[in-house]
Amino acid sequence: MGMTMTQKILAAKAGLAGVHAGQFIEARLDLALGNDITAPVAISEFGKAGFPSVCDREKIALIPDHFTPNKDIKAAQQCKRMREFAAAHSITNYFEVGEMGIEHC
Repeated sequence: MGMTMTQKILAAKAGLAGVHAGQFIEARLDLALGNDITAPVAISEFGKAGFPSVCDREKIALIPDHFTPNKDIKAAQQCKRMREFAAAHSITNYFEVGEMGIEHC
């Protein structure tokens, strides 16, 4: 049986002839997307790993979406953490409140 469209894309990005469900691959990403729920976790892990900078500031998109406007102090802190990380690493695709639409649908 042939590969699905998703499998074809993943295989191409991993430089493989084919991929299958359950297989671990290492793929070149076009874009890494983070929102106000996922990005603070990733930023914490990035800090723990001790990386001095991001690998490609143009291949990262950070979008405060789920808790915007902020529903409470914790949500505001998460968005602030994203904003500060984006500024510290000159992230090209940081979309501040009022400058973005719906992240996903």
